[in-house]
Amino acid sequence: MRITDVETFIAGNPWKNWLFTKVHTDEGLYGIGEGTINFMSKTVEAAIHELKPQWEGLDPRQPERLVQKMYRDVYTDGGQVHKHAVSAIEVACWDIIGKSLDKPIFELMGGQVRDRIRAYANGWYRGPRTPESFHERAKEVVKRGYTALKFDPFGKAYQITDLDDEALAIDIIAAVRDAVGPSVDVLVEGHCRFSTSTALKFARKMESSNPTWFEEPTPHHKIDALIQVAKESPVPIATGESLHTKYEFAELLKHDVVHILQPEPLACGGLWSTRMICDMVDAHYGVVAPHDAQGPVCTAICMQLAACTPNHFIQEIFDEFNVEWEEDLTSGTRFPVKDGYIDVPSGPGLGIDLNIEEIEKHPYSPLNHLPLFQDGWELRVAQDED
Repeated sequence: MRITDVETFIAGNPWKNWLFTKVHTDEGLYGIGEGTINFMSKTVEAAIHELKPQWEGLDPRQPERLVQKMYRDVYTDGGQVHKHAVSAIEVACWDIIGKSLDKPIFELMGGQVRDRIRAYANGWYRGPRTPESFHERAKEVVKRGYTALKFDPFGKAYQITDLDDEALAIDIIAAVRDAVGPSVDVLVEGHCRFSTSTALKFARKMESSNPTWFEEPTPHHKIDALIQVAKESPVPIATGESLHTKYEFAELLKHDVVHILQPEPLACGGLWSTRMICDMVDAHYGVVAPHDAQGPVCTAICMQLAACTPNHFIQEIFDEFNVEWEEDLTSGTRFPVKDGYIDVPSGPGLGIDLNIEEIEKHPYSPLNHLPLFQDGWELRVAQDED
């Protein structure tokens, strides 16, 4: 079996352009993947096609060899953009393998270790940045059956905040805890916003609300800053979505102070490399909560990883809180959350397919992104809207 072509498709979600792939073979089988990144989906799309000499004519049943040719052999580290392009093809190859064997991917990566996957809600707090709004929406999330939810209460903060904004953020965290009660996991998102001292100040102030974690409190570029925060914070630190190599994870893990890691499968090079990173985390008694703020194919990817990864803690889910037409972009397996859990899928490969006609109804726009350092980003609307 040989790869003959790769098609790419972009669906224009108002706060992120979703990039999908369809990898074709000479035997008629095809696989689907995803390469969505926060802003540069067109750039990733171009990289997928520019890598053509590295994937054309190769056997899709040899994904590790393909990744080496697309990443190592070009002798250029293009960072997250490069890795997202590699992942978009690697995942589709695993989809082909699963379809050819009539098996879900997780059965080929160690087999099933759980019947249900615990989920946490994200994207649910669209609306004004007030304690009252967060309180009301948090109650709605719990009514849907979720036992964990994540949110960013910090507005457009960067590095430091003034005292009023600081107080508002802490009030929002307290309001969410009050809304959901003591038994629901409250996960606080930092979006790489703060200096080391500001991050620690917030960590201490939010402790009374008993958050399960404080995510990405400082930018990912300086691991030593994150290590300092993790050592001194009274709240567990979670991070990893911005890392794109196993070497970065190894550097972080060797300090043994961060034990909740969040690899993004699309940034790490696909399914197999992410699964190996999860095992590295396990060697440090850590747990994983893979990042999933991309499109619906990425959710299917994360379901496969969760099914076969013993140290999987909890899975991020945006799907219920995205645009209403997201569910129309794919066919096949759905991932409904019931009582806080998702059933392990059973279909071959990823268990889903692309609806190309529906994708084409939602064209790409360069304005589709989440401006995390501007007022009102929580509204999650296209940048040309009022």
